[in-house]
Amino acid sequence: MAKAKNPSRSNAKAANDDRTLIKTHAYIDGAWKPAKGKKTFAVTDPADGSVIARVPDCGIADAEDAIRAAKAAFPAWKALLPKQRADLLKRWYTLIMQNQDTLARILSRENGKPLKEAMGEVAYGASFIEWFAEEARRLYGRTVPPFKADARTIVTREAVGVCAAITPWNFPNAMITRKVGPALAAGCTMILKPPAETPLSALALAALAEEAGIPKGVFNVVTTTASKEIGRILSTHPDIAKLSFTGSTEVGRALMAQCAPSLKRVSLELGGNAPFIVFDDADLNAAVNSALQSKFRNSGQTCVCANRIYVQKGIYDRFTASLLKAVAKMKTGGAFEDGVSIGPLINQKGLKKVQDLVADAKTKGARVVTGGAPDKRGGLFYQPTILTNAKPSMKMASTEIFGPVAALYPFKDEEDAIRQANDTEYGLAAYVCTRDLGRAFRMSERLQYGIIGINEGIISSESAPFGGIKQSGFGREGGLEGIEEYTSVKYALFGGL
Repeated sequence: MAKAKNPSRSNAKAANDDRTLIKTHAYIDGAWKPAKGKKTFAVTDPADGSVIARVPDCGIADAEDAIRAAKAAFPAWKALLPKQRADLLKRWYTLIMQNQDTLARILSRENGKPLKEAMGEVAYGASFIEWFAEEARRLYGRTVPPFKADARTIVTREAVGVCAAITPWNFPNAMITRKVGPALAAGCTMILKPPAETPLSALALAALAEEAGIPKGVFNVVTTTASKEIGRILSTHPDIAKLSFTGSTEVGRALMAQCAPSLKRVSLELGGNAPFIVFDDADLNAAVNSALQSKFRNSGQTCVCANRIYVQKGIYDRFTASLLKAVAKMKTGGAFEDGVSIGPLINQKGLKKVQDLVADAKTKGARVVTGGAPDKRGGLFYQPTILTNAKPSMKMASTEIFGPVAALYPFKDEEDAIRQANDTEYGLAAYVCTRDLGRAFRMSERLQYGIIGINEGIISSESAPFGGIKQSGFGREGGLEGIEEYTSVKYALFGGL
């Protein structure tokens, strides 16, 4: 998943241990604080249900404190030279990579993700801090040719103001850095509400930001189980200029509606229903490997996960057999067990959803090739599963599975693939496996998605814009576009020259 390199892993003294980075207070205005109401909630390991830590269950008063702190810090942070902000972000990046092992262990414990995947996510997340540290110095404006002789026109970009971010549990590290990195680089300040399932990764990042020298009030973390109440404050408060949200389309719509009266800037990365299309001419082994990467990463709990695998009829049986062979090698288990590739689902609700979707598919004619039931380990583990004879009428054809279930749909030709793939309200990611260059271009142009992977199962990069269309939202994270989301355009006309 990640390609970022650790700049100084040999510097053991620079790395903290788990206990140092497991924080049990919210981070507001540069201080570690309990909730004003003194309430806490437990963070548990989905692999065994054990309690890792208890963190503050913050309320409205705590969120308002964070907003005031971010507002007070904004003028000075915005006034720093871009290089000064960049240098602080680079220090943060270095500290993240020096503590990659510790951050990955924390992430694995609260999320259940296998440690190898967690290590990759931390490096991937860090890459956004590094990328946007560099972009801070490249927020270029432009001059526009004058429309009269004694005038000059200049267009600049400047920080939009105080921002808020609401992030999901499936990528507890990277979903934060993709939002906080560009916001801080642009000169904005930030209030973060991480998910109740995985707040420890957010607090650990805040601890390293503090160690890097990010000034107080610039980055605030409010932990809570009161998601609706805190979300309402962040989306309605007049001092917040922008809200960035990653999560379900249903919640995204509600937050957008709440932002409307104050005309907040909004970025939404919402649900997906990614088609993964394999043509007869595809490299079979490469297509299977790409499908494995896309479908089973994080136990299938990703928004760009291959949700519908379309296989052309001429290769359908061979692809199924090869995928079965590969899935049979997958090991289900706890994050720290050797060779594990499938961890637990995040909670009981997620497990029940997968069970219900598979049961519905079976009643409508799907054939279980392997798996199809909770794992013998019990708890929140579900067997990696392959279903054939999948049909559009099955609920999983229109619903994010968010589990390790690969449903295979046959298709006839290119037109049939396009029709089926685009038959959804979502438009986040799509994948195509083919060795026909013309077909690859045609598919990339005709598929109604914000991200297209051609012969690739892993598509995210800090240097490229990530985001969707239709009911998958709008706005982009990563690339040049990622920092522009946190800026306003200003036009200045100099007359009388």
